[in-house]
Amino acid sequence: MKLIEGIEGDYIETKSNNLFFDVKGLLHPNDYFICFLRFFPQSDGDRTKNGLNFKKVYKLNERYTILRSKYPKYLFYSKELDLEVQGVKKKGVKKIYTPRAFYRKLKGRNQLTNSEKRSIDLCRLLISESNLSENSIGITGSMMVGLNTDHSDIDLIIYGTETSLKFQDKIAEIFEKSMKCRKYNLNEFRTHYEWRAGGSNIQFEDFLKIEQRKQHQGKFMNHDFFIRYIKSPNDWGGNFYDYQFKNIGRIKLKAEVLDSKDSIFTPCSYKINPLKILDSSFELKNITIRDINEVYSYRGRFCEQTKDGEAIFVEGKLERVNYKNQFKHYRILLTDQTKDKMLILN
Repeated sequence: MKLIEGIEGDYIETKSNNLFFDVKGLLHPNDYFICFLRFFPQSDGDRTKNGLNFKKVYKLNERYTILRSKYPKYLFYSKELDLEVQGVKKKGVKKIYTPRAFYRKLKGRNQLTNSEKRSIDLCRLLISESNLSENSIGITGSMMVGLNTDHSDIDLIIYGTETSLKFQDKIAEIFEKSMKCRKYNLNEFRTHYEWRAGGSNIQFEDFLKIEQRKQHQGKFMNHDFFIRYIKSPNDWGGNFYDYQFKNIGRIKLKAEVLDSKDSIFTPCSYKINPLKILDSSFELKNITIRDINEVYSYRGRFCEQTKDGEAIFVEGKLERVNYKNQFKHYRILLTDQTKDKMLILN
């Protein structure tokens, strides 16, 4: 499967300012990549590369704050997305780091750091236990750009629609059989709760009910790992300019999940049957509830969130979706760390 550079899981280093961004999504404008600040030079940073100290930034709002105050040229308003996004112009790219190239690079090395060896060993385990092709896996994250610590997570990418779906069927067996690979325990879920749901009003019990079922995360040799799945290019659904999104406002909705097959992918999506609008920040004129038929997110925390047939509560941003200048449907976009939610009701 041939993949272009500058897609989900890739990292971009800028020509100026010594910034590192992680690429979000699969479809991008002609002149820049939509990507979000991950590492920036800071004298008291805890990571070092080429004689510079770097700091890692986690929260989305903090990334915007840093760019707005220090590097505003990396902020763009996209009329197609009806949204201010972070990005790097293609002429401003120094280097694109790709997980598949980094995996091949580590495979060819005779000497590896402890972190690199763990990552390669996990890849080998997944490949051997699932018949996964070596061309379908990559290693991403801070290690790929040389800014990891000994405690950094292992971040993997698996490429291909069918490959990912088949692998997802095998991962449960790997958790059961492997002595080195396991799911999180209760205390570890509490740590994840503070990191992923901190600042929201989500109850730990609701968070735990969802997270315990997820297969794309866990511990390998007592180090966190996270797997993202990327669809085949033929399934990306057109190009960036085929779509036009309009921000309608915030909405709270009760719905039934009709199809969660695409929940493992990044971006992830869920087909829903809307049951009741519980609250909204806009007037409902000219909007038919039956046209709200999708929940969508670019964030890995919303992958594997729910299953077919479950009743859910969703809170997020309602968007009108036009495809090639024709109305398609409305979708609920989940982006905000503290405000946006998808919870199981039954």
